[in-house]
Formats: sequence, structure tokens, C-alpha cells
Amino acid sequence: MKRRALVLVEGPTRVNGPQFVEGAQRLGLHPITLAADPAQCDYLAAESIEAIRVDTSNLDALIHECFRLRENYDIAGITSAWEPFYATVGELCRYFDLPGPNPASVEQCCDKFTQRQLLAEAGVPIPAYRLAANATDVKNSAAEIGLPVILKPVVGIGSSGVRLCRTVDELAEHTSYLLDGKYIWRSSPRILVEEFAQGPYYGANMMGNELVAVGVADFWPPPHFVFREYTHPAPLTDDEYKRIADVSLSCLRALDLGWGPTNIEFRWTTRGPVVIEVNPRLSGGDPKLIQLACGVDLVTEHIKLVVGKEWDLRRRHSHTAAARFLLPDRDGILNSIDGASQAAAVPGVAEVKLHVEPKASIVRKGDYLDTIGYVIASSPSPTQTAAILQRAVDLISWSITS
Repeated sequence: MKRRALVLVEGPTRVNGPQFVEGAQRLGLHPITLAADPAQCDYLAAESIEAIRVDTSNLDALIHECFRLRENYDIAGITSAWEPFYATVGELCRYFDLPGPNPASVEQCCDKFTQRQLLAEAGVPIPAYRLAANATDVKNSAAEIGLPVILKPVVGIGSSGVRLCRTVDELAEHTSYLLDGKYIWRSSPRILVEEFAQGPYYGANMMGNELVAVGVADFWPPPHFVFREYTHPAPLTDDEYKRIADVSLSCLRALDLGWGPTNIEFRWTTRGPVVIEVNPRLSGGDPKLIQLACGVDLVTEHIKLVVGKEWDLRRRHSHTAAARFLLPDRDGILNSIDGASQAAAVPGVAEVKLHVEPKASIVRKGDYLDTIGYVIASSPSPTQTAAILQRAVDLISWSITS
């Protein structure tokens, strides 16, 4: 009998890649990663995980590789931890008659302008927005909406290219950055100019049509949107939770989603919950926190769906889990980074992860890749978790030569 395999298209280290490998193994599946450059997924070599080099931007190449794998394996499912390849996963699943997301729904959701149009048509509360293709469009759109505004690429992830522009000079500066060759576009250059929705940030995590958990986060100082801290569960009243749940379901209906995971980002404004973005995938940081907070392993439950098994979203306990992200305050060369082992030894700390090593070059771009590590803590109470987290973070120090 052939061994059952889970095929993973790409496996980014910082975006749940290792968790998908571990989840597959827990379910008795053999994980196989298809990647354009397997060396970029450092955990694959460290854990001796099978990886195959293939052009993951080429659907035909992926189909050919899956046919080759079926000579030796029973492919139980195909998925990805990374949004840029999720629509491709949907196409592969359809080709091989496997459970998977609707590729058309994923594609239209990943285009933030199309997403805004569909949400607006359905009456979902969103910020005012305009589409811009050049500097004149950006300037006119900002004047119509009113400063401050957010500028962001229409297609992108991890806050890459996203900036709060509070003045005309900041608007011109970031427009130049996006359009004059400094920013690397994944698609044709199109900019979303968006009203700055001010208020607390919440992230809703859906599986199918069920709201599993809502987290709360804050950011490092503007103008960029890099997470500073993320906590589960968010301190919401029953009414606030219900309002987020209702708007989340409206998003799924408007965007024809509802298969598998969806992450929905909100700002709670004077209008109530306003949708900032809908992501047709698992959030990068939420699964670990949700598992610590309530015992639901979203990655494993997602894999169950991928291979045709019934998932289990029942909560096992009620704790508070929080992550603090470590962000350098300057560019340069990292001379040293110390204290990770001491931080990991603090009672209540669940994980300490550093993304960099001494002598690494630090070049901040205002997105999630700026973080040099994180600390996660968990306990039965919010106050205790906050104290544990701060104690651990205080033990970590680094120096950078400009």
C-alpha cells in the first residue's frame, strides 16, 4: 500500500510552514514540500523533511510533479501555508479531485480593490477607498477622502508597502517609493488609497462558517503597521463578539468564501467593527496563540479538512496567550543578540524564536519581515500573561552597528 502524503506548496518559515509539517505528521501523513527554493525553508533540512524543487509559479509544472509523486504515494491532500499560492492550490485540488478552496474566490479576495467592491456592494462596513494607478490619482484620491490616508498595494501580504500618510509630503514620499522602482510589485502597479479607520484592532479567525477566536493587537509606532503584541482572546463583551461574528459571516457571503480558514481584520471605530481586510487563509501568528488560549489546533484541523476528515473545533480550556514581536530600532549589522535561552526558561513562556543571527544585515522595510523574533507566553489570566511576557522580553537584548 502506498504511503499517504500531504503535498505543501511552498513552506515559508515565518508563516506556519513548520506547523503544517508537524500537523501532517501528527495525522500519520508524509509531508512533501514543493518549493522554488527549498533552501529558503530552513526547517525542512533541519527536520529531514522531503522537499522537491519545482517552479511553483507554473501550474503545469506543479501538476506534472504531483503526477510523478503519485507513482510512489497516495496524495491525500494538497495545501499551502502561504497566501500567494493558495489560489494555485485550489486549481491543483480541482485537477486531482481533492478537497480545496475555490480558486476564483481566493483570487478575487486577494485583489484588495475587488475585495472592497464586493464588500461594499454587500453593505459590509469598510473604510472609504479609491484605486490609483499614478501619482496624480493618489493625490486626488487622498484629497477626496481626506488626510490621513493609508496607501497600500492592491495585491500584497504582511503589510508590505503599506503606510499611513498624515501629510502631503508623506503622501508624495510613499507614492514615489511605490511607483519609482524601490518597491517590488507582485502584479501590475495599482495602489489602494484608503481612509484611516482609527480604533482598536481585532482579528477574527474563521473555519468554514464558524468563528473560532478573536484576537486583539497593537502595533509599533506609525507610519507602518508592524505588530508589536497580539493577544488571544480579545477582551470583548458578548455583544461586541456577536457584532464581529455577524460582520465576519457577511464577509464570507460577499466574497463566496466559507471553505476552510479565513482571517478577517477589523478596526473598532465609532461605527463599530469596520473591516480592514479579509484574508482567505490562516493568519500567520494566530494558530499558536489560539491553541494555547483555547486548545484548538487550527493548522491540524485545517489539514483534516484538506484530506477529507471531519474537524473538531471544540474548546478544551480558557487561558490567555500573547506574543510580543521584537523589532530593531535601526538598520545596520547585528553585533549580538542575547538572552533567548533565559527568556525561554521563564515559567509560562511557551516559545522564544529568533529569526536572525549575529552579523546579519538589518534592513527595515516597514513590514512583518522587520521583526527579528518573538516571545509567546500563556497563563490562566490576562494580567499574569502580560507579566510573564514582559519579564521574558526584558531578558533579551541586542546591539546593532549603524
